[in-house]
Amino acid sequence: MTSDNLVTVTVIGLGAMGRALAGAFLDAGHPTTVWNRSTGKGDDLVARGAVLAASAEEAVRASELTVVCVVDYDASQAVLDPLAEALAGRVLVNLTSDSPERARAAAAWADEHGIAYLDGAVMVPTPLVGGPEALILYAGSRPAFEKYESTLKALAGQAAHLGEDHTLAAVHDLSMLDFFYASISGLVHAFALAREDKVAATALAPYLNAITSILPPIAAGMATAIDEGNYDGEQANLSMMTASVDHLLHMSRDRGLDTGHLEAIKAVADRAIAKGHGADDWASTIEALKG
Repeated sequence: MTSDNLVTVTVIGLGAMGRALAGAFLDAGHPTTVWNRSTGKGDDLVARGAVLAASAEEAVRASELTVVCVVDYDASQAVLDPLAEALAGRVLVNLTSDSPERARAAAAWADEHGIAYLDGAVMVPTPLVGGPEALILYAGSRPAFEKYESTLKALAGQAAHLGEDHTLAAVHDLSMLDFFYASISGLVHAFALAREDKVAATALAPYLNAITSILPPIAAGMATAIDEGNYDGEQANLSMMTASVDHLLHMSRDRGLDTGHLEAIKAVADRAIAKGHGADDWASTIEALKG
């Protein structure tokens, strides 16, 4: 883009992520207005060329595209509700994390007030915002996304539109975070288990690459198996793998470690086996997650 056709943007919410988003717009040359509910934030952005608006309404009216990123949808709607008239006819991108139900309600509010609405989810930490590998997911108005796709790519090189259903970004976001938090919690427990036997976390970490490197093909294969309902356990079946969970439980209990997550894993696996999936792949445990 040339300086003549750079889109004017507004960022509402100057927490760590909001500041990163505004900074990415500034780095890309977009005229950027910022506003935060509490004072004392945004001076660093102003020093880089942003305009600090005196009010949320002033911020919205300054730009054709507004991005909001606050703690949750209670906070975002508290800011946005009085701005319905100012936002009418403009595009609003909500990068606040919350549930699919809250996304649907926000979309209904936007539609009622004539606001083109995109619900989104930032899938990277703040240091990666603006980079080519960063990923932000969007759902909602396709015309709005297509019009501003190049602008939104200032925030993340990977800007994916998932569909017109406004809940899709939140569904993807929380599903991916489900995997992330379960994974890092398991990692901490693994370090704790090793530490109990005098093995340092830094000694164990290099060997964990043998596990992490096989996760992408496992994810792809498991996704196909689940979508097709075909849980071929020829390579490794659930009964065999559940025995390994038993070993982990015994070792953890012997060392006085919390075993809550392992007991939950074992309970789901046992239910799947009881349903006849003992000879199937671990993916079959999805059939036991609802009891």
